[in-house]
Amino acid sequence: MSPWTSLITALTLLLYSVITINVGRARAKYKVLPPQMTGDADFERVLRVQQNTLEQMVVFVPALWLFSFYINPLWGAVIGAIWLVGRVAYAWGYYQAAEKRAIGFGISSISGIVLLLGSLVGIILSLVQP
Repeated sequence: MSPWTSLITALTLLLYSVITINVGRARAKYKVLPPQMTGDADFERVLRVQQNTLEQMVVFVPALWLFSFYINPLWGAVIGAIWLVGRVAYAWGYYQAAEKRAIGFGISSISGIVLLLGSLVGIILSLVQP
């Protein structure tokens, strides 16, 4: 088990926790009581950041661990850190305006794809090499 991969996983969970807290704060600020999922557009952007981050984490976390196991834990952590930076940029931009989310989304999406494809390469190579 890699401490670097573990660190990136823990930081990902911390980021998601902060994003989730932001939804609760936005609910109070914009008076959108549960179970409502719509209301003020500013609230909806905060909620969408949380939802999209969770959607991305479903692929990111396993890809991070698989890449770290089959390719290299340090490189997995570096690419994972880039994913985290992308998610922060995505959230920061989206909180301001929907059109400002693209750069962060691109950074996190590309780094997630690199982890996933790298994992597949590493797994296939381990299957075909003695």
